[in-house]
Amino acid sequence: MPEDLDKKRLIELANRSWGQGVYCFTHFLGLAELSLFQALIPSLPPVPHALFGGAEGCERQMLRFGSEDLCGYDAPFPIVCLKIAPASAKFAEALTHRDYLGALMALGIERETLGDIVVKKDAAYLFCEERIAPYIMDHFVQARRTSLSCEIIGALPEGALFETEKRVVQLSSQRLDALIAHVYKLSRGDAQSLFPAGKVYVSGRLCESPGHTPKPGDVISTRGFGRMRYMGIESLSKKGKENTAVEIYI
Repeated sequence: MPEDLDKKRLIELANRSWGQGVYCFTHFLGLAELSLFQALIPSLPPVPHALFGGAEGCERQMLRFGSEDLCGYDAPFPIVCLKIAPASAKFAEALTHRDYLGALMALGIERETLGDIVVKKDAAYLFCEERIAPYIMDHFVQARRTSLSCEIIGALPEGALFETEKRVVQLSSQRLDALIAHVYKLSRGDAQSLFPAGKVYVSGRLCESPGHTPKPGDVISTRGFGRMRYMGIESLSKKGKENTAVEIYI
């Protein structure tokens, strides 16, 4: 949606929740919409709000206005998790995130009703709005040439749903453009060009400054390259370089 319409919708939901004492939910918000919301917070009424994507680490998140104190009751996020597995493992292809998403879009499903798709070795896990889950289970039966089966799961699989890999890079400074360049093996100029293009987000906020210094725990999303969690300086090298740790989402 155009930015002005996104702003209008967020303001309407915040005002309704605050004025009527009811919960109001958005669809799943992408990085640009989440950044827009963060910028809007000072101009919104003081209504409690929360963000959740279905599990810790989800990038696409749903926004809920309201709280138990304001509304007098609790309302969970209307999000379910679907496990999507090959109907026959023997004949299954190695499907990617793009394969799953493309097949879902071909069914006419709106992207805003879908959260993250986490692809694992033997299955994929899709977070979606509760109301759309029955339709997906009935109609999402194939991606590429692989037949699929879908089921709602009440509990996520054991272990970390979002896996990370620790990496240490040597930097002369903690500028964000330098970090991105080293992690993704880009030239400094190519890394800097990502900022005016609106492709770098730090913990859900658009970052337009190549010289920004992240804080430990910040999640840095670089469109087209991936996500990482900045962990900070671990030590100094003999030549005075800063050994900087990050966790790369894989």
